[in-house]
Amino acid sequence: MRILGVIPARGGSKAIPEKNLVELGGKPLIKWTLDAASASTLERVVVSTDDEKIAAYCVEHGTEVPFRRPKELSTDGAQTIDAVIHALDFLDEEFDAVMLLQPTTPFRSAEDIDQCVQMLTSSDANSVISVVDVAGHHPARMKFLEHGLLVDPPFAEVVENQPRQELRPMFIRNGAVYLTRVKTLRMRSFKGQKCLGFVMPAERSVNIDDMNDLKIARAMLP
Repeated sequence: MRILGVIPARGGSKAIPEKNLVELGGKPLIKWTLDAASASTLERVVVSTDDEKIAAYCVEHGTEVPFRRPKELSTDGAQTIDAVIHALDFLDEEFDAVMLLQPTTPFRSAEDIDQCVQMLTSSDANSVISVVDVAGHHPARMKFLEHGLLVDPPFAEVVENQPRQELRPMFIRNGAVYLTRVKTLRMRSFKGQKCLGFVMPAERSVNIDDMNDLKIARAMLP
């Protein structure tokens, strides 16, 4: 199976200026993903960016940047799937699947990448998406807030403060890996009708959206 790795790294970021190049553990944030991708079994890896500084850094460190992402695909409102499809169209090669590797989830490993590849290769699934257990943030414990009052949703826990062990385990996407067959991507979906979940531990599931997330990631480093 030929799998293309796409690392999306646009230049614009409001919460953390130049987020993809911000320092984490002595190297830029994006370098964590470049290193994991290069150590994996992915057939080819490219960076999709509109930013010359990011592009220069990635090329200097051995990752292809064969194009610049168009401005209309680099805005705050642009959808990542369009950037992935753009990469496929530009390269004009035959790939069976694409793995999206977001730099904002830096602690995913080459082994995580390869395990997802193995899961898709040995199945008839449309995709493999990495997830993490929601733990104490289980939806059954959540409430609506209406006119200042806490209101139980229909899916609320059976009794107040029900032990978490009694609740059905639930998972949330952690942003580390989206591996999708090309046919499914062309239908504008990362998930498709049949999606396998790759469960990752919380310590490798940190997703950096703002400065607080960055502080947490830095605190987790040895």
